[in-house]
Amino acid sequence: NWLDKVKKSNIRELTTFARGIERDIEAVKNAIKTEFSNGVIEGVINKLKVIKRIMYGRCSFELLRLKVIMS
Repeated sequence: NWLDKVKKSNIRELTTFARGIERDIEAVKNAIKTEFSNGVIEGVINKLKVIKRIMYGRCSFELLRLKVIMS
């Protein structure tokens, strides 16, 4: 198993990566098996957060709402 070999290596970055893979092994398997992805939704959420960060303290909720709708 390559994951066991990586965990036994002395390369800190690889061992950390292997532990992360093991921790989320079901999610990794599902990502490989299925065609579904939440990448589009993650992009939309990121875009909304950027708009919110830019507009913070500068406008009313109504202006923020219009900015989101227009983007």
